[in-house]
Amino acid sequence: MYEKDGEKYFVVDAHTHFWDASPENWVEGQEEYAKGWIECFHAYQGLGPKETHWPIDRFQKYSEELMMHDLFEVGHVDKAIFQPTNLRQWYKTGFNTTENDGALAEKHPDKFLVNTTFDPREGDAGMKAFEERVKRYNCKGVKLYTAEWRGGSRGWSLKDPAAARYLEKCEELGVTNVHIHKGPTIWPLDKDAFDVSDVDQVATSFQGLNFIVEHVGLPRIEDFCFMATQERNVYAGLAVVVGGLMHARPKFFAKVMGELMFWLGEDKLIFGADYAIWEPKWQVEGFVDWNMPADDELSDFAPLTVDQKKKILGLNAARLYGIDVPEELRLADPENVEPVGVPNS
Repeated sequence: MYEKDGEKYFVVDAHTHFWDASPENWVEGQEEYAKGWIECFHAYQGLGPKETHWPIDRFQKYSEELMMHDLFEVGHVDKAIFQPTNLRQWYKTGFNTTENDGALAEKHPDKFLVNTTFDPREGDAGMKAFEERVKRYNCKGVKLYTAEWRGGSRGWSLKDPAAARYLEKCEELGVTNVHIHKGPTIWPLDKDAFDVSDVDQVATSFQGLNFIVEHVGLPRIEDFCFMATQERNVYAGLAVVVGGLMHARPKFFAKVMGELMFWLGEDKLIFGADYAIWEPKWQVEGFVDWNMPADDELSDFAPLTVDQKKKILGLNAARLYGIDVPEELRLADPENVEPVGVPNS
């Protein structure tokens, strides 16, 4: 719980990782891609404040102790949600797997929620394994990486019939939160696979699911906003938006936040620090202190209120994931006469 100027914030980091990209984990013959991937990630860290930059060896593989310190001891995070990314074509045991995340969550069950992932190219065997992971880790969400390589395939689309089978299984199992990486390209993956154009079709078809578009489709912010405002079950995942723009590109950050608030509103924005690319401490503190600049170019965007920031930093994710928020940290909702922050039934 973070407190500033007498206001208390319940913080849910809805986008965190526990990865291993050390050279010992690189697949033989795929070293160029494994090395290039993590170095591209590391370059993004440079968009944060200088004092938060890590050396590459720590960034490739960090410890459980460091992660717990950065998130919960000093990072103001109350709950964190793991978002896995396998990348087994480049990393022997996977880059950031459900199993590794789950092992850490089992040691700290009061701190983490575990999402899993699926790849429709894995067919029936993948479906069985997906169902087993959901039951094993009590997953309420999945993280999808449509640009991931598999054999000779360099990505897949949510519109694929094979993907529909998995989304139907999500509905059946109660895995209601579908996080999709749709944002900046990471080398050597293909830019086109990160496009948001396949989201609206499945959002319309699967009304029982929430589609959280991670990184809000950056740099395609207009495409995302015009699509998301029409789909009642599409949300904006703010990983990269806060960490990548708030410090390095403050005017662009203000524009992106203004567009998101105008088209989607504060009830559909979900904070994520994207650890370990960026640490949550400076993001939480900076976002609480931030407001829309007094700039003629931004004059049609309204400032954010304290209650709006509380929703974005944690209460919205708590609602989607059924996280119990302490009563004193909830907000009164004048429309529903019901506290915001109460888990969905």
